[in-house]
Amino acid sequence: MIYFDNSATTPIGKAVAGAVCRTMTEKWGNPSAAHGKGREAELELDAARRAVRESFGVKRQSDGMLIFTGSGTEADNLAITGTLYSKNFRFIPKIVTTDSEHPAVARSVDEAEKKGFEVVRLSTRRGVINFEELASALDERVVLVSVMRVNNETGAVYPVKEIFGEARKKSPYAVTHTDAVQGYMKINCNPDFLNADLVSVSGHKIGGPKGIGALWARQELIRSKRLAPIIFGGGQENGMRSGTENMPGIVGMAAAASLFPAHGSERVTELRNIIVSGLPEGVACNTCDGDYLPNIISLLCRGIKSEVLVRFLSERGIYVSAGSACSAKRLKTSPALTAFGLSPDEADSTIRVSISADNTEEECRMFLSELEDAVKALQKKRGQAVKNGGF
Repeated sequence: MIYFDNSATTPIGKAVAGAVCRTMTEKWGNPSAAHGKGREAELELDAARRAVRESFGVKRQSDGMLIFTGSGTEADNLAITGTLYSKNFRFIPKIVTTDSEHPAVARSVDEAEKKGFEVVRLSTRRGVINFEELASALDERVVLVSVMRVNNETGAVYPVKEIFGEARKKSPYAVTHTDAVQGYMKINCNPDFLNADLVSVSGHKIGGPKGIGALWARQELIRSKRLAPIIFGGGQENGMRSGTENMPGIVGMAAAASLFPAHGSERVTELRNIIVSGLPEGVACNTCDGDYLPNIISLLCRGIKSEVLVRFLSERGIYVSAGSACSAKRLKTSPALTAFGLSPDEADSTIRVSISADNTEEECRMFLSELEDAVKALQKKRGQAVKNGGF
């Protein structure tokens, strides 16, 4: 088995699984409870919150609030919806985002647009933000700027620091948010470095369990009530996200963050180079014109539908994806890939290979061999179908 779908989710190591199991079987108290078992769980929660906060590079608790959520998607929704509806605006408020955001951001913004917010979606052709469009979009009516740290389908690294810096100059009322789910622990996601007020992350992209995410919020936002809760109940997470905390998930996320390889990117770059330099005829890499993370490799296999190729490789024990795992089963053309500059046919013939430092050179070479066989077999099959009038 060769697992090359780490951007969809990552396997959990024994140490993380052990931390999750201990929380479930030994420290299973409700952290809101007043008795000893509850206090024990509360101490675990405090330690995990500190560990995850520090994984952002935030040392001082007073700088902001770390809010645990049920996923990266929920963290994005809290950031966007919680910001947009925290105040009543006396003007038509404007949102600035990009045309290639994760659906968690894109759909949240779409809903706001239906309710009267003006939305400007910056183009990201070949993975590069158009700064002329940004300059035209920024004004005093902008209330939110949301730009992802790393694109989940192309690996493009967006210049969030510079974008948010410009926003602070020209749009003083704007809240800045980045979906850092794919960049977390792989690239600098420090809120101060990024000029970010809000940063969303997820646990299962870094070797943690599914069903746990977090939103870092700058203290000034909390103090000025520029972020409002979207889930109501018992007032957990300092009133920002009600519901009993998912302690196994939280502890697992903290353990994963502490164990994530510090020098993994060097290893991943080596593996990427093996794959990209050995691609078979008929396969091309959708390379970004700007910065990108090496772990995400977008491959265009002309004339072969991505879902067909994914199934073909899966039957041979090689696991890749057709774009984002969040929408892969819906078989819709990827907006992120068309925004990148691919035609709909090209987007529908693109697979995503996402590697980790745990993968090996042998796995990369085996993948290349199987990919070559797959391309030849599927192109031959397609050619026969065309000859017989099937296409």
